[in-house]
Amino acid sequence: MPRRAPRHGHDAGGDPDLLAAKAALREEVWAALTAARVARFPGAPGRISNFVGAEAAAELLRARPEWGGAETVKANPDSAQLPVRQRALQDGKTVYMAVPRLAEPDPFFLLDPDHLTDPPRKAASISGATRSARRIAVTDLSAVDLVVTGCVAVGEDGARLGKGGGFADLEYALASAAGLIGPRTLVVTTVHELQVRPAGAVPVTAHDVPVDLVVTPERVIDCRAARGPRPEGGIRWSELTEEKIAAIPLLTALRP
Repeated sequence: MPRRAPRHGHDAGGDPDLLAAKAALREEVWAALTAARVARFPGAPGRISNFVGAEAAAELLRARPEWGGAETVKANPDSAQLPVRQRALQDGKTVYMAVPRLAEPDPFFLLDPDHLTDPPRKAASISGATRSARRIAVTDLSAVDLVVTGCVAVGEDGARLGKGGGFADLEYALASAAGLIGPRTLVVTTVHELQVRPAGAVPVTAHDVPVDLVVTPERVIDCRAARGPRPEGGIRWSELTEEKIAAIPLLTALRP
């Protein structure tokens, strides 16, 4: 029996027409990845798709001067960016990886390259992080030099579309409010070419965090001159549903 694709946007708030446009683009990209057979197990729908060429994209990012200058990396936990997390650990960088769905009171894994139970490839996975990392609160993080985020689709203007849960934007808002991410902090993503869309094609809201560099297995797109402004003001409570707040312990604790 085929695996049921997870649903991440059921508790999203906001303009219904904009949410529908985002959902339609997700389905379009997932269908394209599936048809081209470039989505790795367990498939594209409902996910930040693990794609053929993820390792090549990670190597292109690794060759950038911005990578060499980063000592601390905050990364999403998805399989598509596992090669990036692995290379960060191999290069001696400290990695903060979000606990999936921010589902713990301490919502980040701290991966210290000098204190790993597993080799970097295993330690960079969710199961490996459970063994090699400790869970920490936002207040225990240090300043972040580089943010790695996953995308379902991304525009050449840096507009980012996630899988609908809003967790990447929440992570950014929490770290930004804590002073760990600033206007100069670089935000990057690794994707397949089929996930890249022309400027203006990805619908966005005020809380969506744009990316600075889009890295595919074939090229690097520098979006810094074209991307929109980053969200300010921390968590936008008015845009969160009661269901979303209840599902994330940290939001429940921080709620005004």
